[in-house]
Amino acid sequence: MLFCFFFLDKGLRLPSQTVARAMSSSGGATPPYTTLAISRPTESITHVELHRPEKRNAMNSAFWSEMVTCFNELSEDPECRAVVVSGAGKLFTAGIDLMDMMNNVLQPEGDDTARISWGLKKKIRKFQETFSVIEKCPKPVVVAIHGACVGAGVDMITACDIRLCTQDAWFQVKEVDIGLAADVGTLQRLPKVIGSQSLVNELALTARKMYADEAKSSGLVSRVFADKEAMMAGALEIAGEIAGRSPVAVQGTKINLIYARNHSVADGLDYIATWNMSMLQTEDLMKSAQAALEKKSPKTKTYSKL
Repeated sequence: MLFCFFFLDKGLRLPSQTVARAMSSSGGATPPYTTLAISRPTESITHVELHRPEKRNAMNSAFWSEMVTCFNELSEDPECRAVVVSGAGKLFTAGIDLMDMMNNVLQPEGDDTARISWGLKKKIRKFQETFSVIEKCPKPVVVAIHGACVGAGVDMITACDIRLCTQDAWFQVKEVDIGLAADVGTLQRLPKVIGSQSLVNELALTARKMYADEAKSSGLVSRVFADKEAMMAGALEIAGEIAGRSPVAVQGTKINLIYARNHSVADGLDYIATWNMSMLQTEDLMKSAQAALEKKSPKTKTYSKL
């Protein structure tokens, strides 16, 4: 499947603010997608923009499958070394498109309770994969949030690796307000992201809004920016720092960080030992070491595609 990527000339070095403006002014969704705009602000960074601004980037039926297709392709794309995710329009996302999705949830098919239940479980697991695919993608994902991030938006950002937001951003675990328990990632990932079970419980059980300053102090986001343009420039800078380093090292680091999060220290140490017994046998190690000896950034070296 071909993406209609926007490439910058390899020799061109535009200021990050200029590139950020280009990233934030997409003309529409990128075919074959109807809910996502895909671009390449630099050769090795992919920008995935939620693109239903007229619907506040609400997540309709097409979105749930398009995200899976998109990130599965990015996982296998040797040109892509880092991903930036953002939202078009006035806010990041209003969460699930209730009007579009209700037929899927409120009118399940099946001859009896058991068969209806099995069908619903399959649908829920499919929805879960929409965000799990971000976590499974070996390329680090930087998410840039402005304005509202509601409901499934929180599920989504907790599956990303680095979270940034604007000063006007706010977050809401909204599901209890619409009569259900969040089931696509928030209840599983948010406690590991924030680290305070009490705060997670409060947010999930009351559906209250969390604003940017609290999001920063609690660890939900690592940086807060004055506005979207500054945030997108910051996201691009971080992605550039990642993309300029050895893809063997970067992707191995992400995979092992996620493994360590879900396993004991002993298991994590054993896993990285097994991992590195093969991954240390790479030319990237010598190139990076040479850069260090020359007191240069590893970004000055050229690493093979992975």
